[in-house]
Amino acid sequence: MRSLASGFPSQHRQRQLTYLMEVGLIGMLFVGIDRGNGGIVINTAVALAVTQLPPILERDYEIPMDPRLTLWITTAVFLHAFGTVGLPGATTTLYTDIGWWDHLTHALSASLVAGAGYATVRAFDEHAEGVHLPQRFIAVFILLFVLAFGVLWEILEFAIALSADAFGIDAVLTQYGLGDTMLDFVFNSIGALIVALWGGAYLADVSGAIRERLESRTN
Repeated sequence: MRSLASGFPSQHRQRQLTYLMEVGLIGMLFVGIDRGNGGIVINTAVALAVTQLPPILERDYEIPMDPRLTLWITTAVFLHAFGTVGLPGATTTLYTDIGWWDHLTHALSASLVAGAGYATVRAFDEHAEGVHLPQRFIAVFILLFVLAFGVLWEILEFAIALSADAFGIDAVLTQYGLGDTMLDFVFNSIGALIVALWGGAYLADVSGAIRERLESRTN
């Protein structure tokens, strides 16, 4: 029987895909500048900044970043940025043209938040003496952590939309109504549940590196 890992592209291919998406983000940044669209510029600039986190974490903090994790992070921010740009020649965005695009990017973004929370809480569980966090507790914690982050994100979107309207400028983030917000929470929860169920298989090295840093600070 083929292993789960065998279903993934090779590490070399994963790095190539990551690099291509980073180049694509640079291209989208210039598209935003050419159009004079502040929303595209800000979203792609933030996405490019996020793609630099894996090499920084690995180089400066010695946290191992598997190519799959780097590809996961890059894919999430690339799809979000691409959604704000749209297809070449189109006057609308993928967020407005494709109903499920927003749900896809929310689930992916939520999985990143859940991954960071999972790795941290698992490292604390392994580091702290006398503390044992059952897997079910960690799963519930991750879900609540992502939902709380989602609430903050929706508040941020609402505040940005109000500010943009007050100043007469285009909003960087857009609110699509209460129904869309509720669906965002649903797909945020899906992303969190995926990490809660399978995060241990891919985040063990990250958790171990965080635990070692905690131990080095306490010794």
